[in-house]
Amino acid sequence: MRHLTVDELRSRATRTDEPYNEWLRVPAMSSGLYVLEPGAVDQQQPHNEDEVYVVLAGTAQFSGGDETATVGPGSVIFVPTLEPHLFHDISERLEALVLFAPSETA
Repeated sequence: MRHLTVDELRSRATRTDEPYNEWLRVPAMSSGLYVLEPGAVDQQQPHNEDEVYVVLAGTAQFSGGDETATVGPGSVIFVPTLEPHLFHDISERLEALVLFAPSETA
């Protein structure tokens, strides 16, 4: 078993300049915390894996496929394999738990 609190994930994220901080990787899935500051540009590209975001803090717009939605704490977003998507118009520090299945390859 691996166990971390959200506060521990946040603490790990503050020790790096990288927006994505992975904490778990096994063949079937990987997971990390994605942090974007207000005004940041989301640089991610479509992934080869299905993906779920659980927004823990902050507010932003999220565009995926042909849809755009306002997201904030409690939002849960599913993005299928290879679908273009991104966070934008980030108005508060955005923190999202990210789950990839299978494990992210890039």
